[in-house]
Amino acid sequence: MKYRKDRNGEDISILGYGCMRFTKKGGRIDLDKAESEIMTAIESGVNYFDTAYIYPGSEEALGKILTKNNARDRVKIATKLPQYLINGRDSIEKYFKEQKKRLQTDYIDYYLMHMLTDVASWEKLEKLGIKNWIKEKKESGAVRNIGFSFHGNTEMFLRILDAYDWDFCQIQYNYMDENSQAGRVGLETACERGIPVIIMEPLRGGKLVNMLPYKARSIMSKHPRNWSPAEWALRWLWDQPGVTCVLSGMNSLEMLKENVRIASVVEPGCLKQKDRACLEIIKSLINEKMKVGCTECRYCVPCPKGVDIPGLFRCYNEMYIENKMAGRREYFQAVGLRREAAFATACIGCGKCESHCPQHLEIRELIKEADKEVRPLYYRPVYAAARRFMKLT
Repeated sequence: MKYRKDRNGEDISILGYGCMRFTKKGGRIDLDKAESEIMTAIESGVNYFDTAYIYPGSEEALGKILTKNNARDRVKIATKLPQYLINGRDSIEKYFKEQKKRLQTDYIDYYLMHMLTDVASWEKLEKLGIKNWIKEKKESGAVRNIGFSFHGNTEMFLRILDAYDWDFCQIQYNYMDENSQAGRVGLETACERGIPVIIMEPLRGGKLVNMLPYKARSIMSKHPRNWSPAEWALRWLWDQPGVTCVLSGMNSLEMLKENVRIASVVEPGCLKQKDRACLEIIKSLINEKMKVGCTECRYCVPCPKGVDIPGLFRCYNEMYIENKMAGRREYFQAVGLRREAAFATACIGCGKCESHCPQHLEIRELIKEADKEVRPLYYRPVYAAARRFMKLT
């Protein structure tokens, strides 16, 4: 297993265990199977385990398994404060105590503000005293490192990065998301500041393995590298020195052993120019089904009314590159749950975006079409209910 350093100089395995997708049996996590997989991972050198308050049964399962096997001190636990449920400092402490109880531990190695999508969400926590709370927990040793997980656009990521002296961060990043969400710009900015970056969705929830176009899969199978689609995606990430740890939701021993094998041999710079060229071909084949020729250059933003035009087009394209549910879910998560909504219905038709678009797209009309698809009328009550639940309205 290869390791990279956190801000304190401690080793983090470059392969992390994502605990969201434990196998379930009869509606409950299969603890015996999860135990076998977790302990095999630990014996193989994996030391970073990521869970969250809202992953059903995950924290409790991880806590039971680590305690049963006296393995707590062999691993680093990362879990997340459900910041969208917080309405006061007392509730911050309430959730934290509950998480420690579930995990059967007195301290959390890496504690994240879960799913920040804009800087307003962090500012709300600031008003509730989160900075003093963090200071107290770090001084007492109850929290070792503080960070955030992010879904949103690059500009928002950079603003959140500027808002606090973070110990680490977690972003969605893969070869198809190189220029979306935090993107390469976000990754490299964090790296320049010495902030470790944890990667989630390295395979886009398995889609870069299971939903590749036939031509793309054929190219990979015939390539002299003889790498699987998963290995191509993982190597692309670990080729970049700014990537500290890549999370994988490994729910089989076969998947675990294969990922460990790759993580034991890769180094930054392991990809050659020919390899990168091959991946560009793969990306172009995936993008053939795009509905809008948006390159996410972001010249069209900021919109005077706050519409996230590139985010909308990205999710619209994802509906046709992957499937409709994937694009709609992505839009709901990355745009719909922002404290300050950025929906296309706010457009006033000023045309500023079109005057700056290098692709000369008819943005004002396209965003209407895209909004109808990614946020159809029957979805809108769901948005409204979720925003009320997360106290965004």
